[in-house]
Amino acid sequence: MLRTIRLTVALLFFILITLLFLDFTGTLHAWFGWMAKIQFLPALLALNVGIIVFLILLTLLFGRIYCSVICPLGVFQDVVSWVAGKRKKNRFRYSPSLTWLRYGMLGVFVIACITGIHFFVALFAPYSAYGRIVSNLLAPIWQGGNNLLAYFAERMDSYAFYETDVWLRSIPTFLIAVITLVVVVLLAWRGGRTYCNTICPVGTLLGALSKYSLFKPVIDTDKCNGCGACARNCKASCIHFKAHKIDYSRCVACMDCLNKCKQGAISYTRRRPATQTAATDEPINHDRRRFLTTTAIVAGTSVLQAQEKKVDGGLAAIENKQIPDRTTSIIPPGAWDAGHFAQHCTACQLCVSVCPNEVLRPSTDFIKLMQPEMSYERGYCRPECTKCTEVCPTGAIRPITVAEKSSVQIGHAVWIKDNCIPLTDGVNCGNCARHCPTGAITMVSSNSEVTGSPTIPAINIERCIGCGACENLCPARPFSAIYVEGHKRHRTV
Repeated sequence: MLRTIRLTVALLFFILITLLFLDFTGTLHAWFGWMAKIQFLPALLALNVGIIVFLILLTLLFGRIYCSVICPLGVFQDVVSWVAGKRKKNRFRYSPSLTWLRYGMLGVFVIACITGIHFFVALFAPYSAYGRIVSNLLAPIWQGGNNLLAYFAERMDSYAFYETDVWLRSIPTFLIAVITLVVVVLLAWRGGRTYCNTICPVGTLLGALSKYSLFKPVIDTDKCNGCGACARNCKASCIHFKAHKIDYSRCVACMDCLNKCKQGAISYTRRRPATQTAATDEPINHDRRRFLTTTAIVAGTSVLQAQEKKVDGGLAAIENKQIPDRTTSIIPPGAWDAGHFAQHCTACQLCVSVCPNEVLRPSTDFIKLMQPEMSYERGYCRPECTKCTEVCPTGAIRPITVAEKSSVQIGHAVWIKDNCIPLTDGVNCGNCARHCPTGAITMVSSNSEVTGSPTIPAINIERCIGCGACENLCPARPFSAIYVEGHKRHRTV
């Protein structure tokens, strides 16, 4: 019964969290966005004391329920292990804990958090790792299916679906997602919860607490006949059935052992006094087990982008825009400060997935690798959109209203004279001024002494909010004649 309840709740969490990363409309976040906010590391970075205390108490009461129910990467490993178990049953056995590796990883992770090595933090945060896998590898398939439905619906005069662009936002982030998926799948296929119990820093931290949990699986030595069924089916490899001992720091409270024991010798109950549960010391194992002997790293030398429309009325090819060389990168509205944003963002890609204007993409800068930054080659940040501020689980992007969004200055426009087509081609333009939502750009004569001289943009930096409408809609190619320079600290205009 306990196992059935655990599986039901775990699948519910797993499916809904996955859908949060797949839902490009942002609709589900209104109902289920709280599932992202109760993930351990996002709650810790957001300093959400209530959730942190809840998760700690949950672990001290019931063990590592978080790892087996709430964490999507943990449940994903269970799914892979379950599929592998269909081919080979009773495939696990007890193995000693690699304590040096577990706490070594935890120590390095804590040091990375303190010293601001954001790449390492983002790489090993379990929730963020799963988010990158879904948003980079599964989301394109999901969006492709949506586009197929939109194609047929349009031909039946139905607009229940609308087409969305499928494109590669960052090659480094894509490759990291592929490598993470390969490593997690290989370890789960072979050893069940190996990743959780050797690499994951959250698993190690909660494991240290779960040793003192009130309720846990307990072996009744009077009923146990030493068949070893529990150990052969323990995906955490933490049951030493010969010594009638369970390593509770690695037990994820999956309840599989309760279901497999035909003698009823294992029960999930309150912790017994030490005199009743004491067992012989664990024998020293001098044999080295192979751990992470091979890691499949699939790195494509080139990634093909989805073919886009590149014709203008069937008459001329349109050259793709290039990303300008910004002195300061642009961080999303609601982040307010680049330092705060970098310290709290776990690069889970949730904001990137939900951005309807396609202006958020993972950074390729090593210092802030995979953390989102804004760029306007495919769209601009519309003043009425606050999607990214609504979904961030860590507080790296704080919630803001539409009124606040319209007055937050995330950057300012900069004009490049050599790229402006009224001067280079001698034609009238004014796209930037016509589409500026704040009226920060006006067209003025390039030469006041010459009648009919081409008009060029004049920028009022105090009114510009850095939305990127001018940069995105500028017809100059490959570099726009006007681009946005980011602000490290946002201002209010």
